[in-house]
Amino acid sequence: MSYYSEKLSGNRLKQCYAIAPARIVQYLDAEIDYILSLIQPTDSVLELGCGYGRITKKIAEIANNVTGIDTANDSLQLAKANEGLESKITYLKMDATQMEFRDMTFDVVFCVQNGICAFGVDKSVLLQEALRVTQPGGKFVFSSYSNNIWADRLRWFELQSAHGLVGEIDYQRTGQGTIACKDGFYASSLTTGEFQALCTEQGITPELTEIDNSSIMCLIIRPQPV
Repeated sequence: MSYYSEKLSGNRLKQCYAIAPARIVQYLDAEIDYILSLIQPTDSVLELGCGYGRITKKIAEIANNVTGIDTANDSLQLAKANEGLESKITYLKMDATQMEFRDMTFDVVFCVQNGICAFGVDKSVLLQEALRVTQPGGKFVFSSYSNNIWADRLRWFELQSAHGLVGEIDYQRTGQGTIACKDGFYASSLTTGEFQALCTEQGITPELTEIDNSSIMCLIIRPQPV
């Protein structure tokens, strides 16, 4: 997550969402609604790549408690400064591929808005770590962009580039679900088939759903011990 730690964090990250076009706002809201639909009032929830707490606060309105982790100090400081619901939210600086939590700690673990690709980490390791800290019978969710929202996604990043939030778009390397910028930003995406293959490699059966014609949600229920 070095790009988000070093170049796109805190108020700069927040501004990316502030300038999002209406279609992107709809996509972002649809992802949040999907996650909220999975959460019970008794749940302990973990968000991987929480940023400045954009989603964490909404989850805390329903869940028993929420932990958000990120590697960007600026984002975490902004999240803590505006958190509210203090008794229910904990923000920690932590690498999602090397989490310090005990096994089977959380009822729900989620990583949305294409974090599985944008973090720039080993996807299999990220999946294994999410599985490790999820309770048996608990849920963990990853998401990625659907190809159906490609034009709107590219336009959003062009706006971010125009505002100096990310570098100039590298159009020679951008396309087929991948955004690349000349300052080092790079984020691909996963198709339904690629999600399926990733989970199959780990011996996991996912539930794959495309929502809002914009986001592929990969829901996994951690199996109960035999």
